[in-house]
This record gives sequence, C-alpha cells and structure tokens, in this order.
Amino acid sequence: MALNKELIDKIVKVTSKAAISCHKFIGKNDKIKADKAATDAMRKEINKLNFNGEVVIGEGELDKAPMLYIGEKLGAGGNLDIDIAVDPLEGTNFVAKNLPGALSVISIAEKGNLFNAPETYMDKIATSNEVPIDAIDLDFPLEKNIRNIADSLNKDIKDINACLLDRPRHKEIIDKLNEMNVKMKLIPDGDVSGVLMVTDKKYKVDIFLGIGGGPEGVLAASAIDAYGCKFQGRFLFEKEEDISRAKKMGIKDLKKKYDLNEIVKGDSIFCATGITSGDLVKGVDLIDNSYITETLVTHKSSKTCKIFITEDIIKT
Repeated sequence: MALNKELIDKIVKVTSKAAISCHKFIGKNDKIKADKAATDAMRKEINKLNFNGEVVIGEGELDKAPMLYIGEKLGAGGNLDIDIAVDPLEGTNFVAKNLPGALSVISIAEKGNLFNAPETYMDKIATSNEVPIDAIDLDFPLEKNIRNIADSLNKDIKDINACLLDRPRHKEIIDKLNEMNVKMKLIPDGDVSGVLMVTDKKYKVDIFLGIGGGPEGVLAASAIDAYGCKFQGRFLFEKEEDISRAKKMGIKDLKKKYDLNEIVKGDSIFCATGITSGDLVKGVDLIDNSYITETLVTHKSSKTCKIFITEDIIKT
C-alpha cells in the first residue's frame, strides 16, 4: 500500500497541531516547555493514524529535550508500515525569543525508505534542480562548486548566493566566500528551512552548505526530493559514543558520502508548519476563535509542492 494523496491532510494536521501547541510559549523564554508541548501534540496526532509507524529520525538527544525517540512505535495500526522522521520544534530558541523561522516538521515514507540517521552532525550541500547533478560534490573544493554553479546558472560569481549556518566552525568557508565575492545568507538556526531555500528562485539562494544536524539533513532531503533538487551529506563522528551508535544502526562506512536517493528512497510526504513567521511559511495566527496555520507540503508521487492553509477552531 503506497502513500496515497489522502494521507496529506492527515499529516498536515500532525504538524499543525504541534505548531499550535507552541503558540502560547512564543516569547516566553522557555524552549524546553515549548519543545515538550510540540512533541506531546505530535505524538498524540500520529497515534490517531491508521498505520504502523516507527521513528527513524528522532529529536532531542543533543538538546536533552523531550523526545520522540528513535525506534518508538507510533500509529493506530493497519496495513501500511512506515518510517517517520520528526522535528516537532525546529528552532526552539526562535519560539523562546519570538524570532522568525520556527517550524514543526515531519516526513514519512514506506518502511525501509528513510535513512536511519544518528543524532550527530552532517556536512551538507544542496542546490536547485537547475544545477546538473555532477556539478556539485562534497569532495570538490569550495571554489569548484561555486564556479560550477555559476556556470550552470549563467551567473557571475558575485551574483551567487550561498546560505549556511552562522557558526564559528564555518569561519573558513565564510572567509573563502568573502574572498570570492559570493553573497551570503547567514542563518542563526534552522538548517531544514535553509536547505529548502534552494527550491525556489524567490528565496535567492543558489547553494546551501556547511555542517548541521544529521537528522535535519534527512528531513531536508525528503522535502527537496519532490523538487528534483540536489543534495549530498556525510555524517561526522567525533565521539566514540557516536561511532558506537552509528555501528549499531548498521552504518559500516563512517566516511561515506550519501546522495539524496540513498537518504530517501521512493515516495515520501513532508510537512513543515510555521510556528513563527519565516522565509518559508507564516507562523501560527490566532484570529477570533481560530488558529490559522501555513504548512509547506511536498509529496513526490503526486508532484505536490505547495502551501496548505488550515483553520483550527478553538472548542469552547
């Protein structure tokens, strides 16, 4: 039984409910309570759905936050076995400090089709569907990737825009981009939305690169797969506990470079609901007696790549 289009509305409800649960915590400077609210709401909604789900991408181990943990079984049962990747609240600080860009995110695929990623860092690179698949590579020097993208898009290098997390670990990359006179969009957090900016010219991002969360890499890959974009990722294992966990998950080559089709196989549904307004979607809005949410949805097989607006009436 494949992922049919009728599942979309149900998955949208999962992230919408999680986003709404965070609304009362926006600007309250308590990221732990916000994350717990999103996690509890997401778990509750998933458990209403008629499938046998297992979390392959969980959240919380690095932040010591409440988890939808890897291996957790979810769903109300049925004939469909699926993998679930979640980040109930991407951008905990955004909610706590009332900053733009917080999202509630989920991706689902048939069993065995989503990469079971460890909670560790990943080196990533992503570009639009207008860039040839062989034009970028994690093993290319940065200059070569930028020049190849510029050539394929028929742009001057000074007009190329690169998006990456604003982190000390990226100093060398930022210095090199400055030297090449490349434009930059430096984001404080939220590399799922950062990767998604390569999907549409309106975001004015030609390449996303740098080191971010491994689970977020899988979620982002699931989203941009429906757009035909390019993505590569390589996990970075620095601690013995990370290496041990990876080996238990069946990862044998710790230095392997993964292409998008190795991270997401076959069909998938991705939903990202805005909690605070950002580049991708508007945040939760309370109008009269209803919560209004915006959700970016992708579904590869039905060629769905659109924003859904939903209304949730407050019961009195």
